[in-house]
Amino acid sequence: MERVSDKDVKVIHSQLGRSVDNVLGVEKRCFCGFPQVVLSYPIRDGKPFPTIHYLTCPHLRKEVSKLEEKGYIAKYEELVKSDPELFEKLRIAHEKVISKRLALLKPEDSTWSSVLSSVGTGGIRNWKTIKCLHLHLADYLAGIDNPIGEMVYNLIDQKECDNCYCKSF
Repeated sequence: MERVSDKDVKVIHSQLGRSVDNVLGVEKRCFCGFPQVVLSYPIRDGKPFPTIHYLTCPHLRKEVSKLEEKGYIAKYEELVKSDPELFEKLRIAHEKVISKRLALLKPEDSTWSSVLSSVGTGGIRNWKTIKCLHLHLADYLAGIDNPIGEMVYNLIDQKECDNCYCKSF
């Protein structure tokens, strides 16, 4: 993980259209050098925030939204429910996210560890469901061997924008 700079925070704010206060670092950058995936602290505003890998890239967020509109969440849920090998790979990915999340906790926030260890990526309780494709792709791009994220990534033809869009921020 690369530490987040003040410039990164400004770009991330523009990418998401809202302020961010729990970003710890940049996990993946695009070819233009802008954040694509950030690592977030698992506590926000004094409450658990289980999504530690956040997809910030406007291009990728748009591409993933198109896949969600085409029904890929339901398609992948059916695959996970019908393919034990795929579910096992996904289960391992959830466990890796949980381990990474718990390792980020400061001692003063350890009271939240039981809550944060009981949910998978993005706060998912039932690991045979797919909450959203964005978080699975974010996990995958952050180095978690997430099979759903990998399938999403492979469906995206253009992996990065061609005009360094975030430069306008």
